[in-house]
Amino acid sequence: MKRVRSILYVILCAIMFGCSNFDDLNTNPNTVENATSSLLATSVILDMVQPDGYAANFIQDACLAKQMIWMEYLHDYNYNVLGRASFSGYTMLINANKMKELAAEQDREAYEALALLAKAYKLFYLSMQVGDIPFSNALQGELNNTKPQYDSQKEVMEAILEDLEMASHLFSLAHSFEGDPIFQGDVSKWEKVTNAFRLKVLMYLSKKENDPELNIKEQFARIFNNDPLMESNRDNLQLVFSDKSGQLYPYNKAISKHYVYATISSVVIDTLKAYNDYRLFYFAQPAATMIEKGLQPDNADAYIGLDPVADFSDVKSEYAKGAYSAINLRYIEIPSGEPYTRVGYAEQCFILAEAMLRGWINGNAIEYYNAGIKASMRFIAENTPDDELYHHGKKITEDYIDTYLNSESVMLKGGIEHQIKQIIIQKYLTYYMQYPFDAYYEYRRTGYPVLPINPFTNRNVEKDKIPVRWMYPTKEFDYNKENVDKAVASQYDGIDNNNKIMWILK
Repeated sequence: MKRVRSILYVILCAIMFGCSNFDDLNTNPNTVENATSSLLATSVILDMVQPDGYAANFIQDACLAKQMIWMEYLHDYNYNVLGRASFSGYTMLINANKMKELAAEQDREAYEALALLAKAYKLFYLSMQVGDIPFSNALQGELNNTKPQYDSQKEVMEAILEDLEMASHLFSLAHSFEGDPIFQGDVSKWEKVTNAFRLKVLMYLSKKENDPELNIKEQFARIFNNDPLMESNRDNLQLVFSDKSGQLYPYNKAISKHYVYATISSVVIDTLKAYNDYRLFYFAQPAATMIEKGLQPDNADAYIGLDPVADFSDVKSEYAKGAYSAINLRYIEIPSGEPYTRVGYAEQCFILAEAMLRGWINGNAIEYYNAGIKASMRFIAENTPDDELYHHGKKITEDYIDTYLNSESVMLKGGIEHQIKQIIIQKYLTYYMQYPFDAYYEYRRTGYPVLPINPFTNRNVEKDKIPVRWMYPTKEFDYNKENVDKAVASQYDGIDNNNKIMWILK
């Protein structure tokens, strides 16, 4: 009875003294109670650059692009099952808007520019997955608009390019800002990233280069001639890992026990072998069966890529024998792995080379093609310890790069279409373990590299094709049905499936 009275006394005191005292007693002095622009900027930037996860989630895009095969189970992306997209990325944009709203006057330009870039980046890739998306009426929940209309993909791309142009301008006016884990608030770096991404968006619109309303060639040339662009790998928008807790490379063995299931495809291995490309020795491990036969790790013949479209039971059989190349130990053993790039200098060089071939800008395509290859190889060499365990005695040096660029199989030559193919193949190699889904998007845009399709193992409805889009999220049909139905009707004849061609691909 005495205990009951004590409890009642505490309750009465709480009522008498009010909630404010109760809140004071239950406030953690070590936590931040109010959001700031700098705190929100950190979360917005990390959301842009962080990988989607580890193990299979980390390499799922490589499975779709037939760069890798996941051996733990039959991975949907290996066999062309795309399923549905997610609209969860809009959540980050709410933080981006709040970051801009909370900014002090002297910081407003930088945070507004970052918010515009983040929105453009996030919604560009969402549109690349599905087509039309909510854009102009999105993020209006506070205005009680919980069922936004969809903008056409063309309208989305036009708006994205406008936002990126404004972001570039604002970064050029801004001064350094706090909360930036990538460039430590250096707005000149962010301006270069923004302009490089503008070029990337325009190149993905290459099928629309003659659309008079888009003025793609003119926009591209204006950026190339007037705006600052990336000058080296030091300008890359990339996440650098370390040996600190929570900052390990996402495929490191300390946090991913499933690394043994990642194997490299014959598409990647055979391409590297055909070019006598030393990236082979940095990407992969020699196959156990080849080492048992007496081949040395510095022999390209010791590396075996599995057929990414073979029957899974056959692939499992080769895997069980050890007749395959696993990923290089540097991804597993080194805590920092390598930086994870989202917008990079090497890619920019390849984009400029293609634009020159297409006649969008003046310049020497060979020069930029070679610069892209150099940047790709230097990135790998500079982020790998000089240890035979990781390069197998085939070091990428400046002399080797020069030899590589002058080899017949690598030199940029032939007709324009053949040269574009060469550029995209080099992009494909640069995208290995990097740039989520861009290798797939480039294949979808250009058809390069030619990826294998096996009608007997293809789980796509159309057995002779790799699917070209994700379907809309189920939640959209549950909560925004009228608008998503209109989007499906206007784009895909009312049928939401993975093989319908979106506007950007027509």
